[in-house]
Amino acid sequence: MAKPESAMDPVYLDWNATTPPLREAVDAVHRAALENWGNPASVHRPGQRARAELDRARASIAALVGGHPRDVLLTSGGTEANNLALRSARGPIVLSRLEHPSVVRVAEALEREGAVIGWVEPSSDGRVSPDRVAACIAALGRVALVSLQAVNHETGVVQPLHEVAMIARAAGAQVHCDAVQAVGRLSREHWAAADFVSVAAHKLRGPKGIGALVTRPGALVLPVLRGGDQERGMRPGTQDAALAAGFRIAAAHAIDGPARYSRLGALRDRFEAAVVELGAGVGLRIERNGTASRAPHVTNLSFGSWSGPELCAALDLEGVAISSGSACSAGTAEPSPVIRAIAGEARARGAIRVSLGELTSDADITRALVAFAHVLNVWRGSNPLEGSVPCFAP
Repeated sequence: MAKPESAMDPVYLDWNATTPPLREAVDAVHRAALENWGNPASVHRPGQRARAELDRARASIAALVGGHPRDVLLTSGGTEANNLALRSARGPIVLSRLEHPSVVRVAEALEREGAVIGWVEPSSDGRVSPDRVAACIAALGRVALVSLQAVNHETGVVQPLHEVAMIARAAGAQVHCDAVQAVGRLSREHWAAADFVSVAAHKLRGPKGIGALVTRPGALVLPVLRGGDQERGMRPGTQDAALAAGFRIAAAHAIDGPARYSRLGALRDRFEAAVVELGAGVGLRIERNGTASRAPHVTNLSFGSWSGPELCAALDLEGVAISSGSACSAGTAEPSPVIRAIAGEARARGAIRVSLGELTSDADITRALVAFAHVLNVWRGSNPLEGSVPCFAP
């Protein structure tokens, strides 16, 4: 007998926040925690077994991201990887406010400490224009690092990293790419031009608490923490072989991820077209902003004066899990800084993000659309729309 809809598992459409872990990755973590619990820095056999787990993880991550295992620096996640990359810059840094908070807030902190930061104004389509990057570099005169994500975490817009990297290199600057939302979802070419690449296991159906900064050979990483000689002294602290084991499994699974994610474009397009119809049915005007290339699994929209967090809460009661922005900014009163930079304050206050994943089915989209229809109709009676406009960004 089928479960009643109220008893069904939630429709999970927040894959950009985190991904459901692979059972094989969970099993690998559990097994390594029981069997390979030694300190990887120790020379005895328990330590050697733990160190072997780290080496296998580095090889798997290198195969996924590109590069050599020796250039895979294990971290506590994408946030620490981004911090390390920016803190390693020996001179001015160029970036935009479309970056993840773990990039933007580090840059702001460096600026307060006296570093020179060049802020590039994003285009209205959600891209960072290579021409604007070139102009910013020219204005600064000398730049050490350009930081540009591969895919925006809120809009899914694919950034022109290759073109920006060519401009940066011509100016003698290195390039950092936050590829957390791209690795395992898009092909390697989207971050191949970078000198530093950040990745997080839990975006790949691996465990939380571990990530990596993958560097070009010889790229200098300056430690943020001080302590022992782990990770060649660039990231001191005893590594967790159990988390590394889970990361290894997730990275191997993610090699074929782009093929699995490519099918999601049709599901996302179906969802967007249906929301357009729903909006028309309750008196909403539809406006699309931007024609930039997007990853196939993300859409971002808003409903004018309706609050994004409130809409997320209402949909959660209907059994649909989405978000109103970056998970790292959730729970704050601040509107999405990414959407604000692209489309203004009002658009940002109402923004919600729907992100699909490799387990998302056609039935999930159907259930989500039923929930959207119910919430929109209920809210229509108690919250006048006043010409509200859902906007897909971009």
